[in-house]
Amino acid sequence: MKSYQKEQDVSIRVGQQMTLTIKSLGINGEGIGYFKRKIVFVDRALPGEVVHAKVTEAKEKYAVAKLLRVVEKSPSRIQPPCPVYEECGGCSLQHMEYQAQLASKQEIVVESLRKYTRLNNPPVAPTIGMDNPWAYRNKAQFQVGKQNGKLIAGLYQTGSHKLVNLEGCQVQHEATTQIVQAAKQIVEELGIPVYDEKKRTGVIRTIVARVAFATGETQLTLVTATREIPRVKELILELRTRLPQLVGIAQNVNTQKTSLVFGEQTISLWGQPSIAEQLGELSFDLSARAFFQLNPEQTQKLYNEVKAAAGLTGNELVLDLYCGTGTIGLWLAPYAKEVRGIELIPEAVEDANRNAQRNNASNASFHVGRAEVLMPKWAKQGTRPDVVVVDPPRTGLDDALIHSLLDVKPKKIVYVSCNPSTLAKDIGKLMQRYELVSVQPVDMFPHTAHVESVSLLVKK
Repeated sequence: MKSYQKEQDVSIRVGQQMTLTIKSLGINGEGIGYFKRKIVFVDRALPGEVVHAKVTEAKEKYAVAKLLRVVEKSPSRIQPPCPVYEECGGCSLQHMEYQAQLASKQEIVVESLRKYTRLNNPPVAPTIGMDNPWAYRNKAQFQVGKQNGKLIAGLYQTGSHKLVNLEGCQVQHEATTQIVQAAKQIVEELGIPVYDEKKRTGVIRTIVARVAFATGETQLTLVTATREIPRVKELILELRTRLPQLVGIAQNVNTQKTSLVFGEQTISLWGQPSIAEQLGELSFDLSARAFFQLNPEQTQKLYNEVKAAAGLTGNELVLDLYCGTGTIGLWLAPYAKEVRGIELIPEAVEDANRNAQRNNASNASFHVGRAEVLMPKWAKQGTRPDVVVVDPPRTGLDDALIHSLLDVKPKKIVYVSCNPSTLAKDIGKLMQRYELVSVQPVDMFPHTAHVESVSLLVKK
């Protein structure tokens, strides 16, 4: 009977209630505890807390539980300043004091590296944070919908299709909030129909507002499900009257049934097609769909860490892989002999080459293609990189690219990451030939669980 009893204890079932001690923070900002040696994720629970929770999902390797009450509070638990924090999926750590968020982000990177690289003491520096971790986002992208007959705009609740109306948002630059609220009001007053996903009727899908921090210029893009916008002349006139700070109004047409925000076609409705932004010495022209980092203040700190890690003397060939619109490559160009960027998306490469011209970076060029194809090809032609910078998506580096890095053997690899677990897995593979010298986390998205970092690997 005894052994049978023991077997039963380990299985966790849905609906079961338990008291747990939270050990650490997970990659999505949830608390991690253990029940009978099984990992349990508890949303909104903080490290060091004892919590009472109810199991909502029981899997073979882990369980997910809902926080019922905090039995012993963490000293870093605070009252979230945002009134819709519980409903909205935009932030996940507003209930945690900011300095504690930074410490937890460092810990997340350390733990990932311990798990995948067998380094007991990975060289991870304290996270670089913000003096004022609010109003940092330069772009608001709010879905539009109807609620009780009223027009609302906001974000979807995490894991659901319920739209949360956001009148204001503490992490958005206030210029973007102002634009979204005015646009929402005008669309409602003019009776322009909003898109209904289920019926696939209506016009306005998403309101996108962007502000350039350096110049204060703002742009508004309306994503529509149809080519025609009813009462478009009145719409433009009202927007220009109420939002004199706008320099351009654009329409993006997305007729597809898709979760992607933008469609292929962008039309300028009024004003300039782009706004001017600056990062340090560099200037950029941002069209409605051009990608740009969402937190300009922290982006400069991140890029300076890349520059410090690269340690350029002016004689190096630098490759910038997954270069996007070329921002990192252009940041490094003044200190290198030559910079070459590689990127799959043709529009991004056009933007990057335009940005290079704008900034007179004659030693920088950007190329469409796959890094794991172009880099070995150039190496065969005798052009071997001294420093390779990689800034991959959340999925990390392609295996083929890791092999080609191990073949081409640049002296240094600077890895810019937005996902600590794929970073750690990739570093684990690169450690055959490279030594991990330093890792610097940077907080690009305060009050969320995201953590960016810059790692330096040097050839053994």
